[in-house]
Amino acid sequence: MPTFTDEKRAKVRESLRESGRELFARHGVRKTTISELTESAGIGTGTFYRFYDSKEDLYVDIVEKQTEALIPRLLRESVQKYDDPEQAIAALLDATFDEFESNPLLRQVIAEDEVSHLRDSVPDEELTKKRAHSMEFVLPHIENWYDEGKVIGPDPETIAETIRAVSRIVLQREQIGEERYPEVRDTLVAAVAAGLTDVSGSPGVSDE
Repeated sequence: MPTFTDEKRAKVRESLRESGRELFARHGVRKTTISELTESAGIGTGTFYRFYDSKEDLYVDIVEKQTEALIPRLLRESVQKYDDPEQAIAALLDATFDEFESNPLLRQVIAEDEVSHLRDSVPDEELTKKRAHSMEFVLPHIENWYDEGKVIGPDPETIAETIRAVSRIVLQREQIGEERYPEVRDTLVAAVAAGLTDVSGSPGVSDE
């Protein structure tokens, strides 16, 4: 069995990510085979398992890397751009929806309804860990709003999970219907942003 230097391991892992990004976006996770991934990456099939336990594990890794690059941009367009929590939450949801709807890798998985497959294939504790990591970026902003009385909810984590849950409405796009979906999306974003915020707690707002 060949040995890999740290540099070689990094190159092979990135090659697998590149293969995964292309193949998963084109065929989805279930229809992509390990041999297709390794052939595209230029390694043997057996070598794959020295880097990932499964193709689903590779997919989660790819999405995590994309998320780490994406989140700073989402924050710049929302919570860092607007002082008003209602505007910030609405902007965050809109930007998140836009990413789900335009990202070919995420769109393919959603279109093929593979979310349940991923949940069945990836350990619950791993998904929980990934979810918590992604929320670490926005949680400090929510905590500040919570301390200032500008958001409504039992705790900041619940507010963060509410925002996350709402963004998953894109999974219901087909059932909602293409014609009605944009209006449903806009209505939901406005309702949630307003429902999670406390206007009376914002400085300079009169109760009259």
